[in-house]
Amino acid sequence: MNRYLQSAGDRHPNSNTSRDGTAPFALPGTLRVCPSIGEGTGGATATRRRMLGGTNILEYQLYSNSARTTIWGSYFWSFSARPPNIDVPINLFGTGSATRTIFARVFANQQTVPPGSYISMFNGGHTDFRYRNGTTTCTVTPTLQARPTFNVTATVLKNCLVTATDIDFGSRGVLASNVDASGQLGVRCTAGTPYTVGLNGGLSGGPPTARRMTRASEFVTYGLFRDAAYAQPWGDVAGSMASGTGTGVVQNLTVFGRVPPQATPSPGLYSDTIVATVTY
Repeated sequence: MNRYLQSAGDRHPNSNTSRDGTAPFALPGTLRVCPSIGEGTGGATATRRRMLGGTNILEYQLYSNSARTTIWGSYFWSFSARPPNIDVPINLFGTGSATRTIFARVFANQQTVPPGSYISMFNGGHTDFRYRNGTTTCTVTPTLQARPTFNVTATVLKNCLVTATDIDFGSRGVLASNVDASGQLGVRCTAGTPYTVGLNGGLSGGPPTARRMTRASEFVTYGLFRDAAYAQPWGDVAGSMASGTGTGVVQNLTVFGRVPPQATPSPGLYSDTIVATVTY
């Protein structure tokens, strides 16, 4: 935030007395700026400001310190947070400048916020930068005043994250009957985001019901399914993938696995690696 100030504008022509009737302003000197920043068009509570995307709300806050512990507030709103004082040194020519950073934070744990553009505008009565010569409080009237404008914006993008658990068929002897097991995929997508989840053919690249767990040159055939009836094979082509719509929180999808009866290979550990792909 940059603000260029003319101290000479705070004095009567040919006079060393300020317009507001305060003590004479000797150069060089100090100009105190009290930059009140209010709610913005998104509104606010005592602890959080809001950006709006239509009827959707994204909560954030503005701070005057890098640790983000001191809210940058206003003298003219109903909350307790107040603006910082900025003292600008004025040189012999009656000019001076100062820079102060506004620190911002979008709060965590807003997983259910839908994708889109969010904004809060600061104009009109939302900003009130008051200033006066010396270092007395700016709330004492009269003081000079400026109303700069700015926007706070953010874009929430569509996004999905996926986690998985292993499917363990356990220890078996002769594979004379079905061996069933299951695992889970945890899918978390931004609210309102449609998605599909595909499972590839594993290291052997087999079809959904004839993937292979291998040990050297030997293998055990198995399949992965979307339903407990083992009627819907789970693959990575249209018609064989799981689908859903994101809610912002984790949605658990069960993966049903089945080893069908088959010729039993030699004893040992058989395994495969499946890649799950979420498309959104």
